[in-house]
Amino acid sequence: MIRKTKRKYGCPVEFSIDQLSGKWKTVILSRLKVRPMRYGELRHDIPQLSDKVLTERLRDLCNSGFIRQDRGGGSSRYCLTKRGETLKPMLQALYDWGEANADTFGVRFLSAEADERRAGDH
Repeated sequence: MIRKTKRKYGCPVEFSIDQLSGKWKTVILSRLKVRPMRYGELRHDIPQLSDKVLTERLRDLCNSGFIRQDRGGGSSRYCLTKRGETLKPMLQALYDWGEANADTFGVRFLSAEADERRAGDH
């Protein structure tokens, strides 16, 4: 069941940020934007995230109606709901902005470092 709020917001941006606040929520959503994933796949893709926090964030996102857990065939997958699908353009915009501006902040992504280590092995 999707939780309702009685809180009053000053503007739509404040409301939007409040709904997506909580460390790792947008990272989890960005992974699920690409494809449905099992818990273990999410855990592997986001190694900095503890089991406890991943479980809490998945529960929060389910309760907010952004994702659902599909169970069947002995396994379950998390996927975006229709509400979650509406976040795809915003998640892509955040990704694009981060990719375009990371260098100006001196940021390197873990995936780039892993790629460089693999290239050095050859």
